[in-house]
Amino acid sequence: MDNKEILKHVDHTVLKAFTSWDDIKKLCDEAVELNTASVCIPPTYIKRINDTYGNKINICTVIGFPLGYSVVEAKIAEAKKAIEDGANEIDMVINICDVKNGDFDKVFDEIKAIRKATEGKVLKVIIETCYLTDDEKIKLCKIVTDAKADYIKTSTGFGTNGATIEDIKLFKANIGSDVKMKAAGGIRTKEAMEEYLNEGCDRIGSSSASILK
Repeated sequence: MDNKEILKHVDHTVLKAFTSWDDIKKLCDEAVELNTASVCIPPTYIKRINDTYGNKINICTVIGFPLGYSVVEAKIAEAKKAIEDGANEIDMVINICDVKNGDFDKVFDEIKAIRKATEGKVLKVIIETCYLTDDEKIKLCKIVTDAKADYIKTSTGFGTNGATIEDIKLFKANIGSDVKMKAAGGIRTKEAMEEYLNEGCDRIGSSSASILK
């Protein structure tokens, strides 16, 4: 797989708490040069990126990030504001507390509510696999499918572990045909990106797109 093909599937990412505008501008300039799928950035920078780059950049952002336990009303407000400011793709973190309490109906209701708030935009659901059992992951594959999200995503990159090929194989066996997969967290080499894409991922979240220049 050549570099250009891989880059078409990369969400070029910077989400550190201390991310500066210089960091964002470098990321965006690289994304334009490399033609990445998107830039995935903190919500606070959406409007400035949109004002600066316009339609040269596809903006992805995160809500309920990175811990997921904000109330659903706050996540909905975040999502609506992100779209208003110019985001086209929303990566939401589920409420992992609800998963651990076995409140899967609440998880479904939250994703469904955010799906409604983001209608017409891409919704990716981060389930943070490092904190979950395989049984919980399988249940979440069904929930993400039934809630009609566009993607299931492995990780925030802020947990105890990131993406694994084993989790992608588990996703692939349990998601619906309309749900795509995004792997994120610890993917820093061309070989790793290619491996995840060959396993069936449609997107890769990585801060390392520039290695493919």
